[in-house]
Amino acid sequence: MAVSYKKLWKLLIDRDMKKKDLCQAAGISHASMAKLGKNENVTTDVLVKICTALNCDISDIVEIDQR
Repeated sequence: MAVSYKKLWKLLIDRDMKKKDLCQAAGISHASMAKLGKNENVTTDVLVKICTALNCDISDIVEIDQR
């Protein structure tokens, strides 16, 4: 199983936001954003900050790929 952040990228497109805008709004590092871009694991703190900044639920930005 792997984690996919495709929903996050679609949400950013829908809200006309760039990755750097999300970094600033959520207060996350560029290293965390790079991990997200590679579908790597990040801490739940990072995910909570993103959800708070985007006013969404974690299921709106993360999905489990069971391939």
